[in-house]
Amino acid sequence: MTGVLGFRELGQAPYEPVWQAMQRFTDARKSADVPDEIWLVEHPPVFTQGQAGKAEHVLLPGDIPVVKVDRGGQVTYHGPGQLVAYLLLDVRRLGFGVRELVSRMERCLIELLAGYGVSAEAKADAPGVYVDGAKIASLGLRIRNGCSFHGLALNVDMDLGPFRRINPCGYAGLAMTQLRDHTGPIEFAEVSARLRAQLVKHLDYAEQTTLTGGID
Repeated sequence: MTGVLGFRELGQAPYEPVWQAMQRFTDARKSADVPDEIWLVEHPPVFTQGQAGKAEHVLLPGDIPVVKVDRGGQVTYHGPGQLVAYLLLDVRRLGFGVRELVSRMERCLIELLAGYGVSAEAKADAPGVYVDGAKIASLGLRIRNGCSFHGLALNVDMDLGPFRRINPCGYAGLAMTQLRDHTGPIEFAEVSARLRAQLVKHLDYAEQTTLTGGID
């Protein structure tokens, strides 16, 4: 195991400034000694379109902005009640390939959901986590100079309606679900704390800490 994994709790924050801060953080990692971080955040409503994204998968965006970003994958939706974790990791130092990192993220989510009595699975041909065929968590990464950014989005307790304005992850008619629909009322902060613990475990860290200060 490695040492301490640092988490930043950003609360609710607009998508684009956080994305730009991730880019700056990653570009500034000139030394292998820079500690890894994970940023936990909720975003106001936004659609994000990955590098391979096709415009036809954005059906009726309406008043929700569409942001073209530098992660893998197609289009997805972020909004309040969705727990987003951005993994700012030196994957070379950790010794992970991209596929292994994705698998570890999926296992982390599957184990988290199992703790709530929800049986979930990953699909080899469609990254993410699914419950009874409906998608509950999306994954998208970018690797630059051996370091990752972007990450995962877990639907906890949110309005799923905007997903019907897109083909989620490029799949027409893909059903979406959220944790609340399987558990009843749920505490967002508790889910966030459990996710932190699972990420520490599945990324082979020994312990965690909460980081202070801004992300600019």
